[in-house]
Amino acid sequence: MTALLAVDVTIEGADWPTLLPDAAALAEETARAAWRSVAGPAAGPAELSILLADDVTVQRLNRAHRGQDKPTNVLSFPIGDTISVSGSATGAPTMLGDVVLASGVVAREAVDQGKPVAAHFRHLVVHGVLHLAGYDHIADRDAETMESLEVEILAALAVPNPYRLGEPAE
Repeated sequence: MTALLAVDVTIEGADWPTLLPDAAALAEETARAAWRSVAGPAAGPAELSILLADDVTVQRLNRAHRGQDKPTNVLSFPIGDTISVSGSATGAPTMLGDVVLASGVVAREAVDQGKPVAAHFRHLVVHGVLHLAGYDHIADRDAETMESLEVEILAALAVPNPYRLGEPAE
């Protein structure tokens, strides 16, 4: 059984349509690929939302929820402390949480890192979904695990390894 994931993408940042015209479709496809890789065969249906915002919105959220008064590339807001992927007794989807991306930061980082915007965007969507699934990168060992999984998911989407600039996908 393939893990089912409903993805609700909202575009609020005015520059997303110019920056990445197919952002909503890329976000959905990427989020589903990430979820399939971590959900496992027993996973029931799940749902998450992705907000494509501007830097001002992300800075406000980052300040309110992380105490960081600056925009960042991606924020993840899991629902609950632990994600149960087995589904509910009623068959209702498990609500995973929200992923928020900042258009200006994403664009600047892509340029600074010499990456196509779409590739960097996909990496950040994968990163955000993995946070919703309980992965983190605080400890070195956890960071290695999360980064390896990101590389694997992105390679399946034909996106080069974001940690080795200029090298092809593995």
